[in-house]
Amino acid sequence: MNAEPGGAGRGLIADIAARTDTYFNRTRQIVRQFGDKRVTYAVFLRRPVISAPRLMIEWLRAVAEIRRTEIGIDLIHPEGAWVGAGEPIVYVSGSLMELSDLETIMLQKLGPACVAAHNAYQMCLALPEVAFLAMEARHCAGAEMQEMMAYAASVGSAAAKREGAKGFIGNANDGTAHWFGAPRGLGTMPHALIGYAGSTVRAAEMFRETFPDDALTVLVDYFGREITDGLAVCARFPELAAEGRLAVRLDTHGGRFLEGLDPPGSYAVLERHVPGAIRRYRSDTELRYLVGTGVSAAAVWRMREALDGAGYKKVRIVASSGFGVDKCRVMADARAPIDVVGTGSFIPDLWSETYATADIVDYDGVPMVKVGREFLLRKNGERRK
Repeated sequence: MNAEPGGAGRGLIADIAARTDTYFNRTRQIVRQFGDKRVTYAVFLRRPVISAPRLMIEWLRAVAEIRRTEIGIDLIHPEGAWVGAGEPIVYVSGSLMELSDLETIMLQKLGPACVAAHNAYQMCLALPEVAFLAMEARHCAGAEMQEMMAYAASVGSAAAKREGAKGFIGNANDGTAHWFGAPRGLGTMPHALIGYAGSTVRAAEMFRETFPDDALTVLVDYFGREITDGLAVCARFPELAAEGRLAVRLDTHGGRFLEGLDPPGSYAVLERHVPGAIRRYRSDTELRYLVGTGVSAAAVWRMREALDGAGYKKVRIVASSGFGVDKCRVMADARAPIDVVGTGSFIPDLWSETYATADIVDYDGVPMVKVGREFLLRKNGERRK
């Protein structure tokens, strides 16, 4: 009989009992009454993902320590590996009594991270020469999701870096910066500072006076004068511009075009730089990303034209606003001259895709699984990759 946990352990056990599905809690009681068995769970997702199991595994190990039980973890697909739909990511083994009430929370900690990691991986590979900044925090439902999504982006980024992409260089807050190997978050100013300052140039001056040693990235869409205000900031800080320590951030919302653009003008910009891109679009969404409102490929090219034309060739362009996998692919096809993408759009859009599933595939050494899930049974000689 396991000893009762104390202090923090009691809190974790109470949390498991409260958050898990009732039928799992009842299974635990039934098994306690009629006798335990050693079981093995196969844990998988129904869609391709990047393996991001660390949060789940760390939680299982913490539970095992508190309950003073042994939980075997056979990780078939290590962190950062690509996993096909329906392939077991991990086999979890141990006492049915001790594992039966862990399934709900265990799956919560795996599925969303794996899908977000896959999204981040695809985004980084679509734009391998572009650096990414994780800006997921404001779109997360609380601290636990924020931690999970930052972790997932770091996993997807690391996988893409192994294939030659720049990947994520950091994130926007201190609390989860450690996932990116950084001591603190990155970023300079929100739109609120522009409004407070009364002008884009004045906001840049305030930032520079307060943080004189930092590189400067300035939002330029607040007043709808991306080109005018961007060039004005460059003229105010010519040394930073010449040193490559100044960037303009395009965050134009989808209700209007970048300053000076309209549909014909947007087409003309792409015809000047990447005429083939507009001929290859396949959907209305792709067309919008190319020549529509907001931060389109045409908008990025127009900003680059204006900067280069004024002699500010070293000023970088940071782009944000809806940069998910599909938008990154369109930007790549249009060879949009983006230096950094700020995004939280690796957070899964279709949450039902994030549902991980676990099935017991072995009872006391006897392979057994519900009909239709035989593909989860261990293959002869299968070992972790």
